[in-house]
Amino acid sequence: MVDVNPRLAPAKIIEEAKSYVDYTWDEPGSMPGTLQVEPDAPTPEIYLVDYRDGCLVEKTLNHPADCEPYLDSQSVSWVDMRGLGNEPMLQELGRVFGLHPLVLEDVVNVPQRAKTEEYPDQILYIARMVLPLPTGTGFVSEQVSFILGQHYLLTVQEEPDRDCFHMVRRRLQANKGSIRKLGPDYLMYSLIDAIIDGFFPVLEDYGERIEELEEEVVTRPTRQTLKRVHAIRRELLALRRAIWPQRDAINTLIRDENLLVTPEVRIYLRDCYDHAVQVLDMVETYRELAASLMDIYLSSVSNRMNEIIKVLTIISTIFIPLTFIVGVYGMNFNTERSPYNMPELNWYWGYPLVWAVMLTIIVSLLFYFWKKGWFENFADPKN
Repeated sequence: MVDVNPRLAPAKIIEEAKSYVDYTWDEPGSMPGTLQVEPDAPTPEIYLVDYRDGCLVEKTLNHPADCEPYLDSQSVSWVDMRGLGNEPMLQELGRVFGLHPLVLEDVVNVPQRAKTEEYPDQILYIARMVLPLPTGTGFVSEQVSFILGQHYLLTVQEEPDRDCFHMVRRRLQANKGSIRKLGPDYLMYSLIDAIIDGFFPVLEDYGERIEELEEEVVTRPTRQTLKRVHAIRRELLALRRAIWPQRDAINTLIRDENLLVTPEVRIYLRDCYDHAVQVLDMVETYRELAASLMDIYLSSVSNRMNEIIKVLTIISTIFIPLTFIVGVYGMNFNTERSPYNMPELNWYWGYPLVWAVMLTIIVSLLFYFWKKGWFENFADPKN
């Protein structure tokens, strides 16, 4: 992501502006439920976790139809599809789970705004998941869609090899806590909570980067510093746009009465909502700090410019009387015509005397400027 500069060529402006668009737009007039599969989207992989209190089954499925025997059982089935690169398989997934065409459209046409929608026998929840990059700087974001049914939870991810659900899988495998004693709504809460908690490591990295920039913008601001401040501001804006609607989506799950979400799970969702609010507060705080860094940068650059102007002013002030003296004695009047035409030209010590006068002026001015305190900032090695 890069800043949109009005001085760029129109084509460049359009290209950069597209990075701020949140949605995949359908062609005007297209039929509702139209799927737009990206050509480079990875091939879907389907993983099943079927469990009850004393039993757990994990397996990889080759086709969505393989899920059907588990959907009507009394156990809880978690079907996790990773990848959106096969439209026939996605269509078959919609048939197996009885998804409304608009639900399937929201799941496949990424990215969508985080939201909660209720259907007769299902709840659709769309979230944005952020993960730190392996380099340790920045993050990657992807959409995760949840379809909650009576005895199952269907999750659809964009990428097959990255998510933040590993701790939930370990709890399921080890039968820790209440996760295998409660229904699919508690499983959905656990996954949503993992997504919200995934924001904190990313924000911790931004807190450290902002602290480093605070020192840099004061002591040694450069154009690279300005670029890094702009980058952090844009990335924090992306984080804000990812977490803000999720807070409202979780609040919808808590507020709206639905038999698929039990009162017990609503209590846990309230804690998840508090975490989302905390994340949003941290994002807003960091955005304000990043905005203040820009002001500090401009002030630092202005102060450095003032110091440069001060140095130039001192040099100019020192040379003004010297220029006057050498200008006067450079006129070369004829002393034979009149004794008033620069008699100093015939003095035996005239040249050393002029140098002595000029050096005296220089020393006097430097002493005056020092007494006024103009050299105090020059003594600081950081300036």
